[in-house]
Amino acid sequence: MAFEHKSVLFREAIDALNIRPGGIYMDLTAGGGGHSAAILDRLGDAGRLICVDQDPDAIAALSVRFSGEERVTVIRRNFSEVQEILNGLGIAGIDGALMDIGVSSHQLDTPERGFSFHSDAPLDMRMSQSGMSAADVVNSYSEQDLRRVIRDYGEERFAGRIAQEIVRQRRTGSIRTTFELIDIIKRAMPAAAQRDGHPARRTFQAIRIEVNDELGALSRALDSVFDTLLPGGRLAVITFHSLEDRMVKTRFAHFCEGCICPKDFPVCVCGRTPRGELAFKSRAPSQQEIADNPRSRSARLRCIIKL
Repeated sequence: MAFEHKSVLFREAIDALNIRPGGIYMDLTAGGGGHSAAILDRLGDAGRLICVDQDPDAIAALSVRFSGEERVTVIRRNFSEVQEILNGLGIAGIDGALMDIGVSSHQLDTPERGFSFHSDAPLDMRMSQSGMSAADVVNSYSEQDLRRVIRDYGEERFAGRIAQEIVRQRRTGSIRTTFELIDIIKRAMPAAAQRDGHPARRTFQAIRIEVNDELGALSRALDSVFDTLLPGGRLAVITFHSLEDRMVKTRFAHFCEGCICPKDFPVCVCGRTPRGELAFKSRAPSQQEIADNPRSRSARLRCIIKL
């Protein structure tokens, strides 16, 4: 299956980078290469683009798409490992980076990957196709840890009941497929609560975030990427749920914060100055884009400039 992904806020994200011809840029969630190709178009002959993804399907697609393109380097790593990637390439700083966070259309639309609650498939959800799977989480985590994951990462108000039902069910045998888990979730939730979207949506999101350490990786990536930006360089981030967007908003505010002395101090003694400034507050998809691609409805784009 070809690696296909319908990019959200596509033009807005590319414009936000304000690409300098001849600069060095990173597409840290390169996927099928849609954003990468658009960045490359604006780079000119002397620029360099580093395409990063942890999914081997994406790496295969990128390697084919940019075969023979000397300006492009394709690397299979997690996007949180920016500093290690640049050290390995002998690059001290970059002019910009793009992160399109979360699960891709390809991953959702490939049933055997186990990301979607619309298809019966093995409980997998691994973006890297290695390491701990969703089945490992569901079958080995304690009831307390399952409740924490589903509550904190899924913002599911019935997290306790769902965790309890998972533990009860697995006493009779391992839970191995997406539909088995969905049946358990439905049994744990009141009928009235199941009318507000798919009953498994929040729990699947929570388990996926846990499997891939998505919030931990995002936190590390934000710090690492910002530190590697050259003066005037930009970081653009597209998020798809409130937990991600809240982290990006808070971290960007921290980068932009100046003096932190108490207000009653007559002069600044902390010496702190802003390290960045916002290119804009945030941008959301247009009504037309939401109509064309319902998955875009929760997307937000934020961009920061290194001072």
